[in-house]
Amino acid sequence: MYSPQRRDFISVTLGGQVGRNYDNSKTWRRQSCWRKWKQLSRLQRSLIAFLFVFMVFCGIAAYPNLSERWQAGANHDRELKQVLPVVVPALDVLEPKVLSASQPQKFKRPNLNKRGPPFLQNRLSKRGKEEEKISKGNIEALVPDDKEKEKEKNISWRGVEIEPGRVTAALINSKQEEKPVFHEKANAREAATVNEQQRAVIEAFQHAWKGYKQYAWGHDELKPISKTYSEWFGLGLTLIDALDTMWILGQKQEFEEARKWVINELNLAKSVDVNLFETTIRILGGLLSVYNLTGDQVFLDKASELGDRLMPAFNTPSKIPYSDVNIGRGTAHPPRWTSDSTVAEVTSIQLEFRELSHLTKRGKYQVAVDDVMKHIHRLGGKKDGLVPMFINTNSGHFSHLGVYTLGARADSYYEYLLKQWIQGGKKEADLLEDYLQAIEGVKKNLIRKSEPNKLTFVGELSHNQFSPKMDHLVCFLPGTLALGAHHGLSADHMGLAKELMETCYQMYTQIETGLSPEIVHFNLSPHNAKDVEVKPADRHNLLRPETVESLFYMYRLTQDKKYQDWGWEIFQNFNKYTRVDTGGYTSINNVQSSENPEPRDKMESFFLGETLKYFFLLFSDKFDLISLDEYIFNTEAHILPIWTT
Repeated sequence: MYSPQRRDFISVTLGGQVGRNYDNSKTWRRQSCWRKWKQLSRLQRSLIAFLFVFMVFCGIAAYPNLSERWQAGANHDRELKQVLPVVVPALDVLEPKVLSASQPQKFKRPNLNKRGPPFLQNRLSKRGKEEEKISKGNIEALVPDDKEKEKEKNISWRGVEIEPGRVTAALINSKQEEKPVFHEKANAREAATVNEQQRAVIEAFQHAWKGYKQYAWGHDELKPISKTYSEWFGLGLTLIDALDTMWILGQKQEFEEARKWVINELNLAKSVDVNLFETTIRILGGLLSVYNLTGDQVFLDKASELGDRLMPAFNTPSKIPYSDVNIGRGTAHPPRWTSDSTVAEVTSIQLEFRELSHLTKRGKYQVAVDDVMKHIHRLGGKKDGLVPMFINTNSGHFSHLGVYTLGARADSYYEYLLKQWIQGGKKEADLLEDYLQAIEGVKKNLIRKSEPNKLTFVGELSHNQFSPKMDHLVCFLPGTLALGAHHGLSADHMGLAKELMETCYQMYTQIETGLSPEIVHFNLSPHNAKDVEVKPADRHNLLRPETVESLFYMYRLTQDKKYQDWGWEIFQNFNKYTRVDTGGYTSINNVQSSENPEPRDKMESFFLGETLKYFFLLFSDKFDLISLDEYIFNTEAHILPIWTT
């Protein structure tokens, strides 16, 4: 039993010997260790001896490598000390930095394991190689001589010498490894001179792409204000939408980085619901476009895979496709709130699926989308060629009858009627018949003139009641009308195109920021002083391309430079009110406030895929740069060839 009074130890007082034992502590420890060693059993002493011998052996075996490493480290330190006085100037020549007045310049070893978009990894890798040269004392290798500088200045990104300030319309063949093999229709003609306006567009693209790469690489859309991203389908929408724009603008490094992402990162097998229409026009159209420009098989392979994964959408009782597809599971369904699809969605996928069949020689894609057009061609419920906005996937009939618009949910139906006819070599009479009848229906039912300036605009019809409401989306129509006239349709179409083009321009110039709202209402009363009225819910601008698209067609087909001038005004206003300093452009909430346009913190993928592409083409005087006799543009501005066979 434990007692606090009991002591189980003996106290010994050493007296004056304490100091002597402390001073001779090493001897005391040796004697103590020897006594403990003698107290061990023979087996224990044998094991300890074996371990000691083993450790000595391992140390002897490792000694040469350790010696070499220590010696190498010492040599490296000596060499680095010798070259440090010239390191910083040499690196500054290679890679200038923008520093504030208070920010000192420091030599900092880069972290080569840092993750980031390819452009950052390339720069870090390059810096690592430069330091390797420095460590070897090869400072001269850091600064290229004048001949090398001139060679870099005059070399194109496909190995062809070009003059400074020039850009190729498309890339040419290359024998380098890991480079695409380019198609004979790559439009790789003589280098096209880039004018000042086009250079401004290239700079705008680079600025937008900088923000995307830094904050949203591989994701769907950039949020430039908060410096992050948003996902819709998780398929890199902005990156794929921008591929052919990069090609046309001559952005070699950006194109190669994006191409590698498509090869290594684009996962079309992921279980995600995607919208059939948006995925077709943006991703499928983008892949087909860049394949036709480059001939690089990887893009066609991806397009074929995506086409197969979208096909379940057509498994409906009526063969009118569902709006949503899970590309990983192979299932499709309508929206949760309805069994309807919008007419624009089911009739604006034809160009892409037809082209996929044309390239792969697999007819199933074209058969599926052609059946949709044949069905709608025979369908009742139209008004003078105008179609309602919705169609039921079970019955195959139009729903929500009585509402007719060329705006959202119906717009690209009319665009694709004409472009399918052109794509197929002008042989499909039903498509042309439906298009011509629809344009006459527009003239009869939807065209009015505003007061007081008599601007021609396209309104809407709801149960026989006219509304002077016009979406910015309707500004695709001047370009479509002009394209039809160019391909042999009535000259009256060009006359109407010019009137509507003026109206779309006024939708910009009459607004305080010089940027169009999403929707305007036109004044029909002669007593009001202003043609355009904007409601608070409609005054946002999403960086949409439709007006710039039509300006491109109008300039290309009339050669009237006023369309370039109008486009330049609009471009400058985009820069003034939507550009984000840290990279990217943002949609805005209030085009009527030049003081506070209220940024929405979102850069739509079509800004790079369409808006900037059409600006670049608008400002070009090379009319064979994407010739309208050889190519058509899908509704996302992706480039598809006109079939000749």
